[in-house]
Amino acid sequence: MGRTYFVEEAVGQYLSELSTKLRPYVTGLLIGQCSAQRDYVIRAVRTPPKEEQKEDSIAPSKLASVDEEWITTHASQVPQMLPGGLLVLGVFIIATPELSKESQNALRKLIFSVEKSLTKRRLWKPTEEEVSDRAALQICSATKKVVCRTYDVQDPKSSAKPADWKYQSALSASWLALDCTVNVNIHIPLLATSPNHDLEKNTKNGLNRWSKQIEDSVFLINGQVKDGDAELLEGHKKLKGNTQPSTQFSDVKILTQLSQGSSPRSTATVQVCSGSINLRGAVKCKAYVHNNKPKVKEAVQALKRDVINTLSDRCEILFEDLIINEGPHKKNFQREYHVLPQRLFVPVAGSSVMLSDYKFGDEAAGEIQERFIEMLDQSVQAEDIHIAEEMNTVDICPVTDNVDNTPQKQLTKATLLLKLQQNMGVVIAAAVAVFASIFSFNYFSD
Repeated sequence: MGRTYFVEEAVGQYLSELSTKLRPYVTGLLIGQCSAQRDYVIRAVRTPPKEEQKEDSIAPSKLASVDEEWITTHASQVPQMLPGGLLVLGVFIIATPELSKESQNALRKLIFSVEKSLTKRRLWKPTEEEVSDRAALQICSATKKVVCRTYDVQDPKSSAKPADWKYQSALSASWLALDCTVNVNIHIPLLATSPNHDLEKNTKNGLNRWSKQIEDSVFLINGQVKDGDAELLEGHKKLKGNTQPSTQFSDVKILTQLSQGSSPRSTATVQVCSGSINLRGAVKCKAYVHNNKPKVKEAVQALKRDVINTLSDRCEILFEDLIINEGPHKKNFQREYHVLPQRLFVPVAGSSVMLSDYKFGDEAAGEIQERFIEMLDQSVQAEDIHIAEEMNTVDICPVTDNVDNTPQKQLTKATLLLKLQQNMGVVIAAAVAVFASIFSFNYFSD
């Protein structure tokens, strides 16, 4: 039996409007949420036209000329504007009857290209039980006939399976929101062996280690640790006729383990570094989960991934901005302070879900509005743009050279062992005090 997609009615109206465009075909992305029983589609976004296709230009008349690279580039940027719990669920093509035979082959190719592009950016790995089917939606612009199929993106040889496409009103009007603010203080060493002080690569490696800590964290929802298989709304009564959730899970805290790894023994690694990167601040995280008896593990997973994604996305945006303003090959490596872009949220009409974006301090509201139109094909009012947080900083610190240019003295083996013993005593004493006071966890955020 194939999967069932419950689709927001507004998506149907949007796709119907696109089908009236005077062009042979239109491509785009489907955005929503997966669950074990069913999938939800709450947004559809057309692929933005390239400069040469704007104005009165005519699109190519054959699907063989679909710009795969342009579509996958768009697909890789859209997740930066999605909160936790939302992802690219698939792709769609609206085409004339003459192109209907070509559509399915084009869709299959696009689905695997889009998934490959999205996977490269992620700092987290899908779980074994996670849904890996993605939707391929084909609509005839003349007859309005809708054909939905799915492909398993984990299987390159996957064949198409039929899927149900059902519209529903107010689908995401009562989705549940989880919010938390995560205090970040990440120290990332810059290895001396890294060529040209590759800041972006080192930062991604450091964030990859940090993301594993988030993955292993314990989440407190309203001050409680809940079983992952328990229902999120267990113990909460919903009022009859009330379209809004009775509980807004705004009080979420993250606890990270002091000791990483299952082995009681660990090995220290000494590396020669040319400097360090320090990420400091407090980042706002938000995730949404459907209201069809959601489980705790679904909500926690959505929020965990938003925590990881939001910091990774900001760093990526910052480095892209530095390349644009300073060039890809910066010769001088000196101490610098940069400000990470701030997160903002905008509401979606008829939904409890808010979309996300990032802005630098000098960006005007008009630039943000243009980005929403280009990336998500959504008009946004300036007064609906909500800045979620204060500024967060990136401190890039090179190793300070000795004034007299004399080489640093090497520690002898005996001296090194002595220092290790002294430090070990301090660490053990501190660890005993910490374990006695806060069990085996430490608050990562407020």
